[in-house]
Amino acid sequence: MALETSLESPAPLRVIADRLDGWISRLGAVWVEGQVAQVNRRASSNTVFMTLRDSVAEISMTLTCSKVLFDGLNPPVVEGASVVVHARPSFYAARGTLSLYARDIRMVGLGELLARLERRRQLLAAEGLFAAELKRRLPFLPGRIGLVTGANSAAERDVLEVARRRWPAVQFEVVHATVQGPRCVPEVMAGLARLDADPAVDVIVIARGGGSIEDLLPFSDEALVRAVHAARTPVVSAIGHEPDTPLLDLVADVRAATPTDAAKLVVPDMAEEARRVTEARDRLRRTLAGWLDREQAALVALRSRPSMADPRNLLADRAEEVTALRERARRTMDHRLERARDDVRHHAARVSALSPLATLQRGYAVLQDESGHVVTSVAQVTTGAPVSVRVADGRIHATATTIDHLEPVVGSTETDEDHDE
Repeated sequence: MALETSLESPAPLRVIADRLDGWISRLGAVWVEGQVAQVNRRASSNTVFMTLRDSVAEISMTLTCSKVLFDGLNPPVVEGASVVVHARPSFYAARGTLSLYARDIRMVGLGELLARLERRRQLLAAEGLFAAELKRRLPFLPGRIGLVTGANSAAERDVLEVARRRWPAVQFEVVHATVQGPRCVPEVMAGLARLDADPAVDVIVIARGGGSIEDLLPFSDEALVRAVHAARTPVVSAIGHEPDTPLLDLVADVRAATPTDAAKLVVPDMAEEARRVTEARDRLRRTLAGWLDREQAALVALRSRPSMADPRNLLADRAEEVTALRERARRTMDHRLERARDDVRHHAARVSALSPLATLQRGYAVLQDESGHVVTSVAQVTTGAPVSVRVADGRIHATATTIDHLEPVVGSTETDEDHDE
């Protein structure tokens, strides 16, 4: 039943503690999964005190067990181990603390760890955290490199030495963090957040040397994977050796097989770049020299042509062609004029042959009355009428004295005969 309290009748602390103990006891024994963050075994006590930490959230609770149970575990429990505990929650009223009393502790085996990692990988991949289109390219020559690694570790020494040997002017911003155990994830995430917030840092390297799967387990933590996914700065994962593949390798923009390989990926080799510049310069010089040689040869070929040696030769040849064409045109015109002259003479002869004067020159004459009309019949003239006779070289004026009518001759072209006086 709920405890009824008020300002006037408050409940004593012992009553609240007893009620809490009763409510918590109702939960009974439960199976709990977590990571052992700390082990405190006192020689004078039959109880072993441990701290059980959640693998994702920042939650921890005291875990106790009997020394007999703890010593009988095989393999033994060490800090950082993942365990599944069958425990009963209990409330210590004297101090107001909550703890778990373990009745059974079972180590999570390697196969189980790998299975859980695979399930976690599939879930994160389904969310798109490992998508290839999200990967960012590393800068060619970063101004400052952020490094998250263990203090005075071999990984730190390898990254710094290799990078400075490749490019002596490289600058680093090193953040030390615990690289295994329960403090690894929060410290690495804090270092990542610090470097990601620094605008001078162009790329971040998270490096750690090799180790067992249990040692590298923090780098498959879901919280760390999501933090790397949310980072704005490109991240290089250099965890363990080539066979090691924590989930951090999948979410990072670039995966390096080793810390040494990470230094080679983020920093170019000055000697190699200088060699490439020298080779490129030599290729440019050879290309330019070849182009100049071809152009020089083309100029020599142009100068050796007859037209370039004496340009007047072209004019002389063209002048001869013009003269020949002019003479040809003159001859053609003369021929056409001669043919036209012959045509004119021919047409003139035809016109002359058809002219009435030619008929008059053969002895014919044309008789006209006084009005100028040509007389073709005796019926058109009366006796005593004046007429004019047109001959080849002039005109004769006369008067009709007598008019005779003649019968037309059959087959003759003439119908009458003129008598002139």
